[in-house]
Amino acid sequence: MGRAATATINLAAFRENYRLAKSVAPQQKAVAIIKADAYGHGAVKLALALEDEADAFGVACIEEALELREAGIGKPILLLEGFFTADELPIISDNNFWCAVHSLEQIDIIAQARLAQPIDIWLKMDSGMHRLGVLPKDYRHAFARLKHIKQVNNIVLMSHFASADDFSSAVTAQQVSCFDDISRELNAPVSIANSAATLGHENARRDFQRPGIMLYGATPFDAPHPLANQLKTVMTLTSEVIAIRDLEPGDGIGYSHHHVCDVPTKVGTVAIGYADGYPRHAKDGTPVIVNGQRTHIIGRVSMDMLTVDLTHINGAKVGSKVELWGENLPAVEVACYCDTVAYTLFTGITRRVHKKYIDSF
Repeated sequence: MGRAATATINLAAFRENYRLAKSVAPQQKAVAIIKADAYGHGAVKLALALEDEADAFGVACIEEALELREAGIGKPILLLEGFFTADELPIISDNNFWCAVHSLEQIDIIAQARLAQPIDIWLKMDSGMHRLGVLPKDYRHAFARLKHIKQVNNIVLMSHFASADDFSSAVTAQQVSCFDDISRELNAPVSIANSAATLGHENARRDFQRPGIMLYGATPFDAPHPLANQLKTVMTLTSEVIAIRDLEPGDGIGYSHHHVCDVPTKVGTVAIGYADGYPRHAKDGTPVIVNGQRTHIIGRVSMDMLTVDLTHINGAKVGSKVELWGENLPAVEVACYCDTVAYTLFTGITRRVHKKYIDSF
């Protein structure tokens, strides 16, 4: 009943991808990154599905962490952006959240806080990403300061890579070298590996990996990779054909007649658009799967609908299933036609799209 636009989320695939992250460093731990509502997949549902196996979860901010606690998630939860205001610190303490610290000013605020119990700190170094983090020249001082603050319990040393997905770049090696030069004498666990580093940089696999996009079945790399090739698709986005018409050469389709037919063309209208999260800037030729057969978008994506070429699709009719990305069409491939990345496709899915959760292959 109702509109057919559906994101089918495979919980079993999500667990398998986490297990792959763990398998590359089985003696170490992995923080499952489920920020941004688990990259649009549903953070509570995915956390509940993984809680028996996950070492910890990672989110961006306290609102996301509290949602998980209120849903009954008891595992450690890391706040990747740390705290924004001092009044968050008692909440962090009361809920036993792990908290990233990325500035000397934050350390001053912690030292002045009144907390029921000390908090675990993940001290972030800016090793070259130049977004957040304590500068390398200040890092040892920051660590020593935290060690002497009664409001602080355990400390983990962390950083974040700018280009781990690009094997031709020297930046990752430079960041590892910078981080190690500064931190090697500090007696604390280390976390520097995101998805790309977890899969592709053995020397970055330390005490805690932080897999993100790989958990959702999307490769972080532009080229095939033996480990990334083992990832399982988690989200399959589907809808259906709701109208079909036969157009002649010279007929235009949709707003601004963005596409004008040059041959007789059978066009299918599909019930999904940019208000559902499908990117408006998808180009003509962006692939879709109809009735298990590959075809493509023609015409501009509108708010509620898009149009596809059915000319050579056997058995196409009103009600035919359309896969926008998923089991048969990788999101990373679709993203390339939209000049974006799979992250934006996943996180862009809106509440109008039904979410259906399955737990099997």
